Amino acid sequence: MAETVTPSTPPLLASLDPLLREWLPRQRWFAGKGTPVTGFATVAETELLPSDSRLGLHHLLVRAEQPPAPAEAGDCYQLLIGVREALPPRLAPALIGHVTDGPLAGHTVYDALYDPRPAEVLLEALRTRARIGGLFFERDPGPEIRDGLVARLLTAEQSNSSVVYGDTFILKLLRRVVPGVNPDLEIPLALAREGCARVPAPTAWLRAELAGESYVLAVLQPFVRGATDGWELALRELAKGEDFAADARALGRATAEVHTALARALPTVTLGHSQLESMVAGMTERLAAAVQAVPALRPYEDGLRSAYEALAGLAAEGRTWTAQRVHGDLHLGQCLRSPSGEWSLIDFEGEPARPLAERRMPQPPVRDIAGMLRSFDYAAHSVTPPARAWAHLCRAAYCSGYAEIAGVDPRTDPVLLRAYETDKAVYEVVYEARHRPDWLPVPLSAVHRLATSDST
Repeated sequence: MAETVTPSTPPLLASLDPLLREWLPRQRWFAGKGTPVTGFATVAETELLPSDSRLGLHHLLVRAEQPPAPAEAGDCYQLLIGVREALPPRLAPALIGHVTDGPLAGHTVYDALYDPRPAEVLLEALRTRARIGGLFFERDPGPEIRDGLVARLLTAEQSNSSVVYGDTFILKLLRRVVPGVNPDLEIPLALAREGCARVPAPTAWLRAELAGESYVLAVLQPFVRGATDGWELALRELAKGEDFAADARALGRATAEVHTALARALPTVTLGHSQLESMVAGMTERLAAAVQAVPALRPYEDGLRSAYEALAGLAAEGRTWTAQRVHGDLHLGQCLRSPSGEWSLIDFEGEPARPLAERRMPQPPVRDIAGMLRSFDYAAHSVTPPARAWAHLCRAAYCSGYAEIAGVDPRTDPVLLRAYETDKAVYEVVYEARHRPDWLPVPLSAVHRLATSDST
């Protein structure tokens, strides 16, 4: 098993290049949609199963080149390439293509996570704490990882890929990777040290050490058996015309428990005038960029900017806020309710489109709260006409539940809450315009409300 680190294009990647140019942009987790891929550079290449056997497996970190950005600035993606002479019908959805030249000529390559055997190779490497080339398979020495657990890929839309092993573990494999401390591992480890049961503790993880830099590539955590994610649960209750307020209140309490534990586990800071100025400047810049990208925002620009100006005004008067580590991308789909009714929070990666340093910065807890409030609004628009009263009840119940644990109701700071909800809605507008145009009316309706209101 060999590993290569090189800025050039070795034979393996050269032979895969034309296939990957077509396949990669079609993946849900590909970030560069709308711009053609003009080439690839190998960051690392590791053979996990030899290609001359019945089943080959290659772990690749590749940088996708997309103009006008320089090649070295392209996004780095993690790929698991399976190699077979022919693909069985059950793996048809995983097909990447048929290789015509190079070391894999005459073989079929595919996304190996669809195939139980390659996925089980990853679990076995984690179980045995293997080191293969620049890949380090590490684990908590406490929990047992049994062998023989059958793997299955979750096919729901995600920004990454997840594999469930039996009903025991779930492996989240990060697709777009950057060097540095990834909060999707950092924060659950910190919460585990605090004994916070609201977040599954990491059992094992995969890292790469390349050219003096560390990459977090995957995290294995306990699988919450029989759990339903909050988005599915909310849509189900909406479709039945059922009230979701009790669950929203319980979810507010769970969020506050996580925030309280994070404030104990990791440093907090005070945001004064200069920090708030910088934060408001960032929000304003994102708004300006969004207006350029989505002209439908232009009529609301002044009203949206007023939300940020109101926050800047409070800061200028000497108001301060406490900031801490938060989830960073909290919504109903990032929450699981167990059969017993307990809520857990998952996926602490933050918004993948934002730089890692920004995702690791302390933020006011209201950032997460604003994300959840926006999520209730999204759920309410799943029915026709939109269930605005349902969303209002959920928002109120969630804030009340949060206050029961945190001691502070987020609605008592309406200027801060409006600014963060506005920032989130602007982000959503750009995202939907690029990826799901049919959903664009949902954040635009919130934009209309936020641009014409002095509070949430």
